[in-house]
Amino acid sequence: MFREDDKYGLRLKFALDCPFCDEGLERVANPRGRDPDFLDEFEREIDLVAFDLLLYHLQASHAERVGLPPIPQDEPTPGGTR
Repeated sequence: MFREDDKYGLRLKFALDCPFCDEGLERVANPRGRDPDFLDEFEREIDLVAFDLLLYHLQASHAERVGLPPIPQDEPTPGGTR
């Protein structure tokens, strides 16, 4: 996680890089930047969300490589609804 000061004020962001491919993501954790104590109060939750996003990417894109079952694909139902 890192803090970035931009034209909208101080924002908390986190960035993740995949260890197996060039994909990565960056998200703003405090999009409005209004609460200066946001990070102190929610740092653990933000870390868990970032880790969850990384795990989801690993399972979706590298399941076999990391020893996870692939994410099942939903079969379309008759009539085009799921």
